[in-house]
Amino acid sequence: MEKLLDQVKAVVLQAGEALLDGYAGTARPASKRDLATAGRRLDDLVTGILRPALADLRPGARWVGDDRETTALPPGEWWAVDPIEGGVNYVHGMDQWAVTVTLVSDNVPVLTVVHQPVGNRTWTAIRGAGAFLDGTPLTVSAKTDLGASIVTTTQPRTRNRQFGDTVATLLDTVLLVRATVPSTFPLLDLAAGHVDAYWQDECDLIGVAAGVLLVTEAGGVVTDRHGQPWRPGHTDILAAAAGVHTELLEVL
Repeated sequence: MEKLLDQVKAVVLQAGEALLDGYAGTARPASKRDLATAGRRLDDLVTGILRPALADLRPGARWVGDDRETTALPPGEWWAVDPIEGGVNYVHGMDQWAVTVTLVSDNVPVLTVVHQPVGNRTWTAIRGAGAFLDGTPLTVSAKTDLGASIVTTTQPRTRNRQFGDTVATLLDTVLLVRATVPSTFPLLDLAAGHVDAYWQDECDLIGVAAGVLLVTEAGGVVTDRHGQPWRPGHTDILAAAAGVHTELLEVL
């Protein structure tokens, strides 16, 4: 797996460079139409680099498409790829965007690379071998006091009332609630111990696969909101430091 990780990393960095060439911190879209047009162009650009390269590296692995993002996967290996995670940030001239590639085997993430071109930071993990940022090991927070915890989330697509109720409940319980887009970056912060938990309703595999592996390998706990180990097909997720996961699960 180490060799494969290095090969995947090289491909992801190449894709990141292609995106960085067209990135401008001064970008400001004028409409939703501008957003959609830019998003399609960026996806096509990076998918054109990643898909053939990953197929060469793992000929038997299939590609997770839109029809598989919220369902359990058939047995075997699958590439869960977000060509530009945080595309909305990219087109607004913000720096929280990345290329994410995760290999999922029999519904378990087993290898991941996340590259943030702005700042040239790369997160990697192999199942059972730890999580790393630029080669430095990552460890989740050691907190055990939920009242001192920073909890992060990403807004859902449709369950706005439920989302609002959950935020209100948490604001009475934890230190701070932060909502950001995309889902990968708060999970990266969780793996590094900067924040203590992340929950999301209406999550999809491509959006959280990388973070699930990184958080788990950094010592965190990742389940659905019923406490079952998170797997593709679960549409809600709670990832947290081990010391606050159980209590936070009860609150949610």
